[in-house]
Amino acid sequence: MPSTAVLLSQAFNGLALGSLLALVSSGLTIILGTLGVLNFAHGALFAVGAYTAFVMMQATHSFVLAMLGGCAIMLIIGFTMERLVIRHFYARPDEDQILVTYGIGIVLVEGLRAGFGGNSQRVPVPSWGTGATKLGFMVYPTYRLQLIGIVAALLVGLYLVLYRTSVGLVVRAGIENAGMVGILGIDVRRTFLLVFAVGIVAVGLAGMLYAPVVAVTPDMGASFMVQSFVVIVLGGLGSFPGAIVGGLIAGEIISLTSAFDSAYSEVMLYGLMALVLVARPQGLFGTEGRV
Repeated sequence: MPSTAVLLSQAFNGLALGSLLALVSSGLTIILGTLGVLNFAHGALFAVGAYTAFVMMQATHSFVLAMLGGCAIMLIIGFTMERLVIRHFYARPDEDQILVTYGIGIVLVEGLRAGFGGNSQRVPVPSWGTGATKLGFMVYPTYRLQLIGIVAALLVGLYLVLYRTSVGLVVRAGIENAGMVGILGIDVRRTFLLVFAVGIVAVGLAGMLYAPVVAVTPDMGASFMVQSFVVIVLGGLGSFPGAIVGGLIAGEIISLTSAFDSAYSEVMLYGLMALVLVARPQGLFGTEGRV
């Protein structure tokens, strides 16, 4: 039986992991809900974000500048993917979208492997995030605490954009009925481009923030891709609050189960997903009838 200190530490680890999953899943649910695109390149883009942080840190020696430069690069990648490939698959069957995005993911991962090799890379923790912080009941790594706060601020910012701006109104209307948005005279193609790029920046930023915590490898995004799809099933397709709550639930399940037996952490997550699908197929915050 794990001690109380171990369980508390794992709970904080789950909060950090869950917040990252929420950020990754928010981008995925916006793309899937608005554009109807099953983006199976999401995990590879997470790794691209981590490697972008690695390159930008070497170039700037500043974590903040690396994040800003990395976001600009991910925005360009998002624009390029949407204009060159994704826009041609909006009306195509789901299996075509899966194949093309999965193929893009393979190309990105193998491109990272060719460019950086198979060995892991390290992104240093920023100077303001080194060391540990005493919380009274435990000592916890400072950067992980800051990571939780940074991701929370980003999610709040994304929430304000989606629910307090005209652009967010168009995005949410597109999630419900993209055809009606077009009839109202709004440039749907431009909106789709923006939505896809924002989703790519979200997953890339999650990879950048996670890079100082773990070894950066070309395959590091694989588990995040699978887990993020589980999260949007738990939270509900097209639901931004659902992505956040689902991410936090998934992070805590994985981390707390690992305190007892890490071999069952994924099993518990998929077990919960199965229960939710049986009891509430639309997810915790989803709407009935959404496909």
